[in-house]
Formats: sequence, C-alpha cells, structure tokens
Amino acid sequence: MRTIVATAILAPCLAVSLALAWPQPAAAEKALMSPKAMLKISTHVVIGKVRRIYTTQETEGNWKVTRYAAEVRVEKVEKGEGTHKTMFVRYWTRRWGGRTPMPPSTTGHTGLPKLNETLRVYLAKDSYNGFGKGDNDGGFDVIGSNGFERLKKK
Repeated sequence: MRTIVATAILAPCLAVSLALAWPQPAAAEKALMSPKAMLKISTHVVIGKVRRIYTTQETEGNWKVTRYAAEVRVEKVEKGEGTHKTMFVRYWTRRWGGRTPMPPSTTGHTGLPKLNETLRVYLAKDSYNGFGKGDNDGGFDVIGSNGFERLKKK
C-alpha cells in the first residue's frame, strides 16, 4: 500500500521536474533574408554612415522592447525617392522577461549598427517591412531582421 501511495505522489513530481529540465525549443526567429529579397521588397535602399543612435525602452506584456532610431548621413541612394542627406531609420529588439519559457517568436533585428559604421540599409516606407505593414506614418523601417549590410572598408 505504501508503495502505491509513494508512486502516486512521486510520479507526478518526477514528470514535472523532467518537463522543466528538458531543453526548450529554440525561439522561432525571423529567417534572414538575402540581399536580393530585401531589395525586392524595399521601397528605399541607401548607403550611409551612422552618426547617432537613439533608443527607448518599454515593457509590452512579458517583453522588454528596445526601439532604435539611427541617424544616417546618406552617401548614396540606390533605390527610392524622397530621401534626404540625413535620414532616421527605425529598428527594434526585444527580450523575454516572463517567468515561463519564451513562446515561439522573434526577438527583432540582428546585426545592429554601430556609430560611424558605413552600411547599406534596406528600408520600407509605409509598406511591408519583413515583420508586418509598419506604422504607415512616413517613417523608414529597416527591412526584416537583417536589413543592415556592412560594407567592407576600402
């Protein structure tokens, strides 16, 4: 009788312990896009030097979200009209802060720019940006998760 009671108590505890210790599936990150794919969906492509980076942080549910605006001094426009000598480009990252395992989702942009870096930036203005439709407010959103292309120094 004691064996049955002990098994009835210990078996569920063991199952929960194993479930918590078992490796969790990796987050469903946004697939990286090829330059050709980014060029196709972008409304604008510029080459420029990052002059400043501005950030804000906020909490959205269990996510800690950082939104960025990089000030880019444009050296060359490869696609699109209506750009300026200086543009602000938007991108974001987020971290899971919940007590439960992170759900399948993306953590935002990768390969974030650094100050004084010269990059090719794939952008969407009021159109699909690789994550969704965007804000439709005239701003320039960086395409997909990898819309920054580092250029080799000459």
